[in-house]
Amino acid sequence: MTTPTLYATDPAPADPLKVAGELLSLLGDTATEPRADLQLEALTLAVAADLPVLLWGEPGIGKTAALTQLADSLDLPLTTVIASVHEPSDFSGLPVVGDDPAGQGVPMAPPDWAVRLVRAGRGLLFLDELSTAPPAVQAALLRLVLERRIGALRLPPGVRIVAAANPRASAADGWELSPPLANRFVHLQWTHDPEVVVRGLGGTWPRADLPRLDPGRLPDAVDFARRAVCGLLTARPELTHRLPGTETRRGGAWPSPRSWDMTLRLIAFVTAAGSSRDVLSLLVRGTVGDGPGLELLASVDRMDLPDPEDLLADPCAAELPRRGDLRQAALDAVVQAVRRRPDKARWDAAWALLVRALDTGAPDLVVVPATTLASLRQQDWDVPEQIERLAGVAVLSRRADEMTARVKARSGAPR
Repeated sequence: MTTPTLYATDPAPADPLKVAGELLSLLGDTATEPRADLQLEALTLAVAADLPVLLWGEPGIGKTAALTQLADSLDLPLTTVIASVHEPSDFSGLPVVGDDPAGQGVPMAPPDWAVRLVRAGRGLLFLDELSTAPPAVQAALLRLVLERRIGALRLPPGVRIVAAANPRASAADGWELSPPLANRFVHLQWTHDPEVVVRGLGGTWPRADLPRLDPGRLPDAVDFARRAVCGLLTARPELTHRLPGTETRRGGAWPSPRSWDMTLRLIAFVTAAGSSRDVLSLLVRGTVGDGPGLELLASVDRMDLPDPEDLLADPCAAELPRRGDLRQAALDAVVQAVRRRPDKARWDAAWALLVRALDTGAPDLVVVPATTLASLRQQDWDVPEQIERLAGVAVLSRRADEMTARVKARSGAPR
């Protein structure tokens, strides 16, 4: 009698979709790290300042991914609304007929996502594909972006608004932003950093953290911001409101009382957070435009210059700016102060300050101020000893200029 052969049963085949899900889970298992990123820091500062932000960038460079990561980092529920697939009534509210319209009117019912945001009390509202929204939808968005109202609801203070758009040339059926809507945003040009992309694809992306504001600097930050904006607009009142002449530029950042108010708030936040000048540059140029923004930055730089009278009072202990352009401006201001009120003691103090500048910075920065200061000498003023050192620097600078001129002449001569 033969014994029947026993065959081991094959294990049940794995569910292909389950295995695919496990692989997708592994691919999505990424980490974050603190990393210096100017545009990310500018974005978080604007979000902290509770200002609507509009990210401009070509398709596929990670605008949506950055907003998703920002919401995760800040522990804010993310609500994404594709503006171009909605009707104007979706943002202004849908009319609902009640029991007695003649007596109670017709209420405007908000969409479900707005109700969820109000119930949560906090969140990040992401208005995507803004440049593909037709003009009628853009008009309906005005009240949402500025007044935070949608239908009969008002979004709570814990909700922040960020939008994204592609340039019209690369947007599907793109439109230029209307000037009223564009002027309600802080415009940030979003670009990709290849190094960040490579490290992120390797599993580690930069982390977006809200800026740490120094409580002790808040009053000074507000005062500095007010002086910066008011000082520029006092000197350049024509910048208070300047509507650009072309449709494309009207759809970006441009100066108006509204955008200057936003700029003032951003300067205060940047100052209180101790952020860099580069971050400030991104924010102010993204609010009032490149031209007015650069003028504001130059005005802010001049605000940091030391008082020339303080420098003349104690030249040997004077602290001069490290940046070359600011140091040159400070030395020129000292010479102009002596010109306005010429005095032998002040003239001598200015020479002592130039010597200190020579010892602590680039020698070529003292050549022009020294030449101008020498021309202010009166007949009964003795020449100070320090002028010998400065004269040597001037001679070397003149020889270098002459050598440069000869090199240029030779390079331009026919062979």
